[in-house]
Amino acid sequence: MMSPPKVIPSQNEDRELLRSPADPADFTTMDPWRVLRIQGEIVDGFERLHAIGPAVAVFGSARIPASSPWYQRARDTARALSDAGLVVITGGGPGIMEAANLGADEGKSLSVGCNIELPHEQRPNLHQDISLAFRYFFVRKLMFVKYAVGFVIFPGGFGTLDELFEALTLSQTGKIEQFPIVLCGRSYWQPLLDWSRQTLLAEGCINPGDLDLLQLLDEPAEIAATVVEKCRAAGILRG
Repeated sequence: MMSPPKVIPSQNEDRELLRSPADPADFTTMDPWRVLRIQGEIVDGFERLHAIGPAVAVFGSARIPASSPWYQRARDTARALSDAGLVVITGGGPGIMEAANLGADEGKSLSVGCNIELPHEQRPNLHQDISLAFRYFFVRKLMFVKYAVGFVIFPGGFGTLDELFEALTLSQTGKIEQFPIVLCGRSYWQPLLDWSRQTLLAEGCINPGDLDLLQLLDEPAEIAATVVEKCRAAGILRG
């Protein structure tokens, strides 16, 4: 297990990138220079992750404590996925991310963390075999989508919802293969699915088949078995 990189409180690179153009006093603040920095992050991520093998991205809140049942479920799920030969990728921080990295570290496969520089919440957990640090959210999200063949989403807030709907949108539009997307926790996620059916579907904003992209499960063994079965059926995982 490698020591994770020290993540220094961010200067908010995303905000600087998305800010309307001004008259920069320093060339290094200009967008052409920033593009080179973004390119460097992408190249570094590709170089370090290209050979890890099939992986599952596990998402969830950074705010969930180790005493929570959700933490234990994430740990158990990640361990089962790891023992089945699947690498586990998380955002590298505390909460559900820490639980999943810990479970993967206890299993047979790699535990990977894609950390992000934030002024609060994000601190790298200590259970990462491969640990990367990103300035830009969209580069970090690219790594999740590029190297994951499945997504498991535990309870979380806006960031988790963003990651969930990113995977759903790319799958719905055929930009990625339709890999398994599993929501863990009926009590947490059922209201979202009810709203999707009663509002989005009723208003014609999604198709009935779009809801089939999601599976709602509770138990770690069931979640891992579902992901593994789909990966084997797709020829992604053997054995």
